[in-house]
Amino acid sequence: MKRLSSLLLLSLLALSLNAKTEANPRPFTIPAIHEWKGGTGTLVLTPKSRILYSDSRLRTAAELLAADLQHAGLQLTVTEGHKAADTDILFLYKPQKQLGEEGYTMDIARCVRVEATERGAMHAVQTLLQIVEGNRGAAQAFNQQAAQAFSFPQGKIADRPDYKIRGFMLDCGRKYIPLSYIRNLVRTMAYYKLNTLNVHLNDNAMRQLFHNNWDETYAAFRMESERFPGLTAEDGHYTKAEFRQFILDAAKLGVEIIPEIDVPAHSLCFSHYRPSLGSKEFGMDHLELTNPEVVPFVDSLFAEYLEGPEPVFAGPRVHIGTDEYSNKKQDITERFRALADHLIHTVESYGKQPCVWGSLTHSRGTTPVKVENVLMYAWYNGYAEPDSMMQLGYQLVSIPDRFLYIVPAAGYYYDYLNIPYIYKEWTPAQIGKKRFQEYDPHIEGGMFALWNDHVGNGISVADIHHRTFPALQAMAEKCWKTDSVRTCDEWLRLASGIGEGPGINDLGRYPKGTVLSEATVKPASTRAVPFIGWPYRISFDIETPATAAATTTASAALPLTAEDRGTALFRDDEAEFYLSDPASGRIGFARDGYLFTFRHSLQPGVKEHISIEGDNRETRLYVNGKLTETLGRSEYIGLENRKMYINRTLRFPLQRTDGNLRSRVTNLQVESR
Repeated sequence: MKRLSSLLLLSLLALSLNAKTEANPRPFTIPAIHEWKGGTGTLVLTPKSRILYSDSRLRTAAELLAADLQHAGLQLTVTEGHKAADTDILFLYKPQKQLGEEGYTMDIARCVRVEATERGAMHAVQTLLQIVEGNRGAAQAFNQQAAQAFSFPQGKIADRPDYKIRGFMLDCGRKYIPLSYIRNLVRTMAYYKLNTLNVHLNDNAMRQLFHNNWDETYAAFRMESERFPGLTAEDGHYTKAEFRQFILDAAKLGVEIIPEIDVPAHSLCFSHYRPSLGSKEFGMDHLELTNPEVVPFVDSLFAEYLEGPEPVFAGPRVHIGTDEYSNKKQDITERFRALADHLIHTVESYGKQPCVWGSLTHSRGTTPVKVENVLMYAWYNGYAEPDSMMQLGYQLVSIPDRFLYIVPAAGYYYDYLNIPYIYKEWTPAQIGKKRFQEYDPHIEGGMFALWNDHVGNGISVADIHHRTFPALQAMAEKCWKTDSVRTCDEWLRLASGIGEGPGINDLGRYPKGTVLSEATVKPASTRAVPFIGWPYRISFDIETPATAAATTTASAALPLTAEDRGTALFRDDEAEFYLSDPASGRIGFARDGYLFTFRHSLQPGVKEHISIEGDNRETRLYVNGKLTETLGRSEYIGLENRKMYINRTLRFPLQRTDGNLRSRVTNLQVESR
């Protein structure tokens, strides 16, 4: 018995020693770290820890890390220096020949030691931040204080991207996307080590949804233009000064902005501005290539944003479009090729690398189109057969429509990308049905795209972001490290614990349960929670005054209501939830230029219990516990059986209450579901 006890003690001791010496597992980050050699301990940051940088070129990364850790509740000093004490973070400027310009090494032991150039150091910052967020959980993320240790598993990292270009194409032409949102998007992209955002600045809707009338069909050009007054879209645009600054600010985070002016197709905004530029034969969304006015107009347009010592398009690349022009007549196809070649040389003359949509298989011809130094987006093999384009010598971005195109609520392409498929099967080597050798030198990287084809379909910026964010995560994973280190189910579970980046919560995600409660909602009040995302439930009791709200002669024919028309119980900078909407006096909401109303209005002297439930498909109103109406997707049928779904969702605003609120609102409950 004594011998058995001794053996048992020895076994337990051996197990204990093995447990103590077991290497730390690879920390979860998106994208996955390339190489990890686990240590056995943990480094914990304290308020006495410092962030040091050895070279002024690393100061931006060090200061960004400090600012973002402060979002999480830890304030650290940033200083220049070479010698790190225990629990410090030290950035050393050291090019990583084997890891490339974006690579970095990180040694986590008694301190954190990062060796990299500027770009690599910025990626190291994101790795550190994601480890912190993973420790804290998605519910806390970087948006709420939490008394929790800022810890890192000890170990060594050697990290680098598999592909140079990793990014996203956003259609701002058919739908105006505020620059405030795109700035947040850039920070989120940097958080996931994505480095390229293509901003599609002009486009037009489908004329079949506008009575087959080109004059009525929506089209927009989103840049301020002083050379062509009246060209700029009135429903939303970017000033030249703010767009230039946006490009420069994004570059500091390691994200390149590629501005795109799409010609000579998708160009209805230009023929709206000057009808003589449009083609009567192929459609007014095509520029008339036999018109001698076209080339000087396009040259002058590009020059406005490219010339001078401080050009608006301040980045290294500019996209000239060149997609989906008619190939019905060979002589016109030759003119198309000549224009593409001309614009490539024009952009190069300003010191920029030109980018084009692949179209030269569709537009076969004899007119030469420059190959060297041209980046081609390979989106559909019928328009640009990738083997042929590689043989010609083009460098390609893999952006295949059959895998990576989102068109919200359109009924074709994807509403949401198939994330499991992308994670398990896709890499940038997959272009359409063709899979090339991994890391083929002709393939620069991969991007996905979000197109707003259906103008007027009710899609909001919040809807767009809800579709974009999971795609960003998947694209980041598969362009940085193509071979997966986790199962898809495990990755999806862990990915849900990583948010949008420090200080950003555009999804409006909160832990399940009550997010906010107020005994009484007072007029002109504000709250710290600006909005809540899907799915949610908002409920409150309301007692309206016995007298009706004041009315005007113009609205005398409308029903009397308890609140002045336009009174919002809640607002934020993007949306309003009305107790009495401006048009009809009913309960409703507005966002992104759309107004949606329920068939219910508040009557004077009535007590009711109101609940609103919302998800990414619909918004529901309950009155006294009964479902009154569901605002889901409605259908609009245009000419040629073109179908469009009207999206009526609401990311619920909470930030402000109007000062003219007349009703007594009590027992507010805001629940994340």
